[in-house]
Amino acid sequence: MFVQTEITPNPNSLKFIPGKVVSSAGSFEVNKNDNVNNELIRNILSVNGVEGIFLSKDFISVNKRDENSWDDIKHIVVSHINEFYASGKEYVINKDLNEQNDSFDEIEKRIIQLLEEKIRPAIARDGGDIKFKEFKDGVVKVQLQGSCSGCPSSTMTLKQGVQNLLCHYLPEVKKVEAV
Repeated sequence: MFVQTEITPNPNSLKFIPGKVVSSAGSFEVNKNDNVNNELIRNILSVNGVEGIFLSKDFISVNKRDENSWDDIKHIVVSHINEFYASGKEYVINKDLNEQNDSFDEIEKRIIQLLEEKIRPAIARDGGDIKFKEFKDGVVKVQLQGSCSGCPSSTMTLKQGVQNLLCHYLPEVKKVEAV
């Protein structure tokens, strides 16, 4: 198995693409201090310098501390991913680990649809994800995950990309903020 890597706009995040399904249940973000009972996630988080990981349908983004070098981390992460899939496992996550809320009103459903269809694919190309959190008084609150979390260009993405798009399609939206 050959695990590909891609750089992201965030210099402290690298995208690992195993060529297999990573999550069959949506995206999931884990930080160093989270208690997760998953072999691959635990192994990657144990690598010196790794701060967190983000798992999506077909990739894993790994976030490192600024003072650590990818030269010291990359080959270890690739080795853990190879070992995991070589043991016969089909995917890292196969059940929904994120809470779902189906009690959204009409405008919230339209916001979520725009995020899903127009914004999420572009953010996923950079190794990240965006999650809708709430809409109140014209303000949409979202959570940036994966490579987007802590990325120097995430503020520009949020204001010039996400906010402009949502305001264009939905006049009720006045502002977008990250939580």
